Amino acid sequence: MNVNQAIVKILKSEGIEWISCFPSNQIIEEAAKVDIRPIAFRHERGAGMAADAYSRLSNRQKFGVFVIQDQAGSENAMGAIAQQFADNVPVLVLPRAPSLSHISVRPEFWPSRSYERFAKQTETIIKADQVSSVMRRAFHALRNGRPGPVVVDIPADVGTEEVSESALTYKSPSQMFQVPSPGDIKDAVTALLKSKTPVIWSGMGVLLAQASAELTELAELLEIPVFTSMPGKSGIDERHPLALGAGSSATTLAARSWLQSSDTLLAIGSSLTNTGYAQPIPSGKFVIHNTISQEDINKDHFVDIGLAGDAKLTLKAIIDEVKGQIGENGRRGTTQIPAEIAKIKAQWYEEWMPILTDDSEPINPYRVIWEMDQTLDKGNSVVTHDAGAPRDMMVPFYTSGSPHGYIGWGKTTHLGYGIPLMIGAKMAFPERFCVNFMGDGAFGMSGLDIETSVRAGLPITTIVLNNGHMATYPGGFPVSRAKYGVTEMTGDYAKIAEGMGAVGIHVTKPSEIAPALRQAQKINLDGKTVLLDIKTRAEDKRSASSR
Repeated sequence: MNVNQAIVKILKSEGIEWISCFPSNQIIEEAAKVDIRPIAFRHERGAGMAADAYSRLSNRQKFGVFVIQDQAGSENAMGAIAQQFADNVPVLVLPRAPSLSHISVRPEFWPSRSYERFAKQTETIIKADQVSSVMRRAFHALRNGRPGPVVVDIPADVGTEEVSESALTYKSPSQMFQVPSPGDIKDAVTALLKSKTPVIWSGMGVLLAQASAELTELAELLEIPVFTSMPGKSGIDERHPLALGAGSSATTLAARSWLQSSDTLLAIGSSLTNTGYAQPIPSGKFVIHNTISQEDINKDHFVDIGLAGDAKLTLKAIIDEVKGQIGENGRRGTTQIPAEIAKIKAQWYEEWMPILTDDSEPINPYRVIWEMDQTLDKGNSVVTHDAGAPRDMMVPFYTSGSPHGYIGWGKTTHLGYGIPLMIGAKMAFPERFCVNFMGDGAFGMSGLDIETSVRAGLPITTIVLNNGHMATYPGGFPVSRAKYGVTEMTGDYAKIAEGMGAVGIHVTKPSEIAPALRQAQKINLDGKTVLLDIKTRAEDKRSASSR
């Protein structure tokens, strides 16, 4: 058995059922021989994005595996890996590397060495008999600590070397769980109970730890409002009376109000990373910070009480301590917080309803989001945004329901992420309606992966806001746009989709949006991919934007 075959044997033992890839890499062929399904994308970046979604939705129980070739293939993959790293997504990356004799000779591209800056862990298999130990370290890193991409590259000549029988000793590493000390939990609860206006900041760690029920229980127990970060969106049902909504650089009025006025911030399952694509944390807060990674505590913000550990176990410990201090019922039904949230939400919707229900043509993109919000089955859908304006429009106004019903991504923000992301989501949740909301600029980055969806039999729906422009942020490129049309673009995206075997649907009137969504879902159920080409206008207005 050679190195490539041994790696595939280990993948099989770890329950890997498919790999996203772009040839050429011998692992693709060896995987197919043992019934691990390879799905080839139209670009390496798309393959990495699909692996990202699969890992996000699998809660560290299964992992996306991303297989690519050396040289240009590995170079093309960097954007996807950088996004995985920024968003803390555990993906196994298996690039082919140049032969050992040339691996460090210019202009050879050494993947693991080049990826070191934006991967959780990188390693090269130098000798055949290293396979078991290297792969054990890789899966340990995937399961434990701060999530992130783990890179194991295989030099072309090493991949064909035989592994000795004595070296085939792979044993799967287990997932380990950490919980904060009882003293720190007690201090955190004491501070929460003394606080006059606490707020919970919920991150993606809540989703990965499958801790939505515990998050909701704590919020109800103390009647504390809950804000979710963009990656953490869907960690709580946003229809809940204590849910403030989610935020990118744009957010709901309720979220902005509570984040600004709160005296105590309880962050659960969040890195609390400062980024232009997240809500700022105003100064002067008493900060209680739970994260799986100690390195994130006191990184961007001073933390008064650090709670390093698994989000689910931490929440359970906090709940038990609250009940121990103030009783089983906590503060349920004793505050006006739900009524205050309802009041400010009503105020916010009163301002925005003329925009959300706008009947004018070309269609206001917010009307598209409104129709999605009213039409989709929240418990049976997975929705995502693409980069730019679609993100900041979508995050505040699409109401997420069940965990992983929304994929919020983008601490770094790669245009075109949404289509391959939804293909990976369909692999994880084949029974759900998987919908991507993107602009026409983003379509140019990944539109050909509509064909991947068709070929792979993974039917998704993509909504393209066809407004003929990119970069619709306020004030973007006014002179170059006026003189040279630098941000103008055109296309019949429905027709393009049909040319790739999908169903294209043109939408030009607001009244057509909801019927088109229902039609798309039916077509997806019949096994066909759909693209909704919606003729929209540019819209610069954002809700409670930090920009």
